Amino acid sequence: MNSVSQQDLEKKRLGLRLGWLGIRPRTLSLALAPIIAGSALAWHTGVGPDWLVLAVTLLCAALIQAGTNLFNDAADAERGNDGPDRAGPARLTGSGLADAGTVKRTAWLVFLTALLLGIFLVWEGGWPIMLIGLTGLATGWAYSRGPRPLSYTPWGEVFVVIYFGIAAILGSYILQGGATPVSTLLPGLALGLPAAAVLLINNYRDASADRKAGRRTLALLLGARASRWLNAVLLISPFPLLMLEPGMGRMQPCLLALPMAAWLSVRLSAALDARGLNQQMQWTIVLHGLLSVLLAFGLLGAEPGF
Repeated sequence: MNSVSQQDLEKKRLGLRLGWLGIRPRTLSLALAPIIAGSALAWHTGVGPDWLVLAVTLLCAALIQAGTNLFNDAADAERGNDGPDRAGPARLTGSGLADAGTVKRTAWLVFLTALLLGIFLVWEGGWPIMLIGLTGLATGWAYSRGPRPLSYTPWGEVFVVIYFGIAAILGSYILQGGATPVSTLLPGLALGLPAAAVLLINNYRDASADRKAGRRTLALLLGARASRWLNAVLLISPFPLLMLEPGMGRMQPCLLALPMAAWLSVRLSAALDARGLNQQMQWTIVLHGLLSVLLAFGLLGAEPGF
């Protein structure tokens, strides 16, 4: 009896470890950090924090990102990609740790949970939140599924800017009671651009494998040299964008992240191997989170209003 119980316990532990691998936890901050910044932007106008709405917003964003990653994991393995010889971190399905059907069912369950929680957010924020949520779910599925997945096109980075920047800032701003959504555009772009750099580096690293798989990512379309230049633009341009915002004094803490952005821009020009490119991607995720936190800090430390 104890032996059976121990086996069941080990299976549950293994399942949790595999699930954790599949959702790619290191990427979740890309979805969460701009929500903190967007909420701070709303609080800066004088509205009080709604902690329950913030918690549900963060959970929904994490679930959509996790479900997108799971769909991508299963889809790439079904197409013969992401096997044991991949340059990036091991994938759940491609490594044979789980079958594609189980991973897809889990992804649908994660999306359904996000949809159900999203009903509460729609109640709080109205039709703009419904539009952001439903298109976010649709894009998360379409990134890897369907006849022409977004991950096989040069448009992936554009959608990252929209959903990990503009939509995340706008949605969280509305949900916290912000009254002038136009003020979210420049901060949304500023946080969406380094998030897009994460995907660009991912595709830059996987260019050889993606070419064999028939993908036409932006990194493949541009080539290595132009991709490095674009990466620098994506990392540096958030800072002048934030300085264009009225009341630029509250954006000054963001400049603390500029040396890191400059370092990462130069670093990609070195002959990095797969391990170095994986580190480049992780440091870019850190930069995105740092920039979001510094933006929130500057907003909350400044005088209310615009």
